[in-house]
Amino acid sequence: MATLHCPRITTRDNGPTLSRIVAGMWRMNEWGMSVQQRVAFIEQCLEMGVTSFDHADIYGDYGVEGVFGEALRAQPSLRDRIELVSKCGIKLLSPKRPQHGIQHYDTTATHILASAEESLRQLGTDHLDLLLIHRPDPLMDFDEIAEAFTRLIDAGKVRHVGVSNFTRHQFECLNRRIPLATNQVEFSPMFVDPMFDETFDGLQDLRIAPMVWSPLGGGRLFTSNDAKASNVRAVIQEIADRMQQPFASVLFAWIMTLPSRPIPLTGTGRIEAIREAVIGAGMHLAREDWFHILRAARGHEVA
Repeated sequence: MATLHCPRITTRDNGPTLSRIVAGMWRMNEWGMSVQQRVAFIEQCLEMGVTSFDHADIYGDYGVEGVFGEALRAQPSLRDRIELVSKCGIKLLSPKRPQHGIQHYDTTATHILASAEESLRQLGTDHLDLLLIHRPDPLMDFDEIAEAFTRLIDAGKVRHVGVSNFTRHQFECLNRRIPLATNQVEFSPMFVDPMFDETFDGLQDLRIAPMVWSPLGGGRLFTSNDAKASNVRAVIQEIADRMQQPFASVLFAWIMTLPSRPIPLTGTGRIEAIREAVIGAGMHLAREDWFHILRAARGHEVA
């Protein structure tokens, strides 16, 4: 098997440098891995140049950061070789958080600071490379969020900050108060809104790279029999067969062709699937092939 090495990308001027493919840890505690298997998984990612790992405080019912942290404690030398991303701002109903009476958002400075401290404790690290607000909160105060972020940066507990799932206007409002490294949003051929609702255009204008979650459409591109998924799957498969590349690699290449420089997240514990994403980072799609996929995704020709 050929040796692969994932390229790297700096999200903005003076922003964080991440691997072009980010390993998403949302389901890590469902993978059934022992501590040593988790260590081996991280090491295999590093061998391919995938150095960035995406978390959130709520992942795995508030459990994934601790599971990942066990691996870092078992092999402390890993920490200096990786970038840790986490998110805060959602409060889930959970036996682990009995004080939560309703699922809701909380972007107060008190919650941001407390959540960051807990993420550091669970991960067993003294800093996060990137901390994101997980969802826009109708009660969010941009000045208060910027102040909390500044306090964390000044204390050395967070290196860079950003947001997730923000609209273009929400992003720009907060970015005027504190430099944001990215906006992590959903995007795939099954959900192309950010390409047409100014999200990607606004970030490209600011020269800030978005991060992309659910690039495989939540798995629907592999499993769904609905007409849209079937059409997109057939088009991608034809291109993959012609290029003699894996199906998923073509899909990741399609996303990364966009000039806003999207940074896709994986969501798998299978190293082969991450390898296919890394292959996509080094592929070039012909413009006509790119538009064939877009046509299948939208169900009509461009006007």
